[in-house]
Amino acid sequence: MGRFVAWIQSLALALGAPGLFIVAFLDSSILPLPEMNDLLLVWMTTQHEHRMALYASFAVVGSVAGSLVPYGIGRKGGEAFIRRRFKAGRVDRVTATLKRHGLVAVLVACLLPPPAPFKLFMMLSGAAGISIGRFATAIAIGRSIRFFGLGFLAVRYGDRALALIRENGAIMSFTLVGLLLAALAGYALWSRSQRAKGPTTP
Repeated sequence: MGRFVAWIQSLALALGAPGLFIVAFLDSSILPLPEMNDLLLVWMTTQHEHRMALYASFAVVGSVAGSLVPYGIGRKGGEAFIRRRFKAGRVDRVTATLKRHGLVAVLVACLLPPPAPFKLFMMLSGAAGISIGRFATAIAIGRSIRFFGLGFLAVRYGDRALALIRENGAIMSFTLVGLLLAALAGYALWSRSQRAKGPTTP
């Protein structure tokens, strides 16, 4: 497995943006490659800053496409299928989170660092019957925040960005989650206040 992962990494570096698509697809679908996509994205961006948006976009699209694999498995197999393959306690916790927070939980799962149960969220989203359009949109938003944020760090800090991410990656991820939740809470409060005002008369 180690040789295969090293080969994937070498291939991604050789291909550039398409390589990031491949790594993101594999990591989100069948082969866990923790942090490889993040580090490759940052390293490539430090070498070619003007391609940051291209690299981040390919990573986002690859992650969205890859996420449809566990989503489809969950949709076809259902919750009973998932429970046969994951610990009951973990399935119960993720199911409760999805039922309570819906697509916000999927957004947060996109930003959390390993070992967050990202694929379990994807499978249970399919089993819960969340529409594929809403699911893909949530993944795209969450991954865009993550990958474009990493690209920005690479442009801002250059070679130091890799060390910064290795040392503070988890803190950065939880900070992004906090900012996302704060923005969603602010939007919810604003929407509530607008509804309370009612329609304005001309």
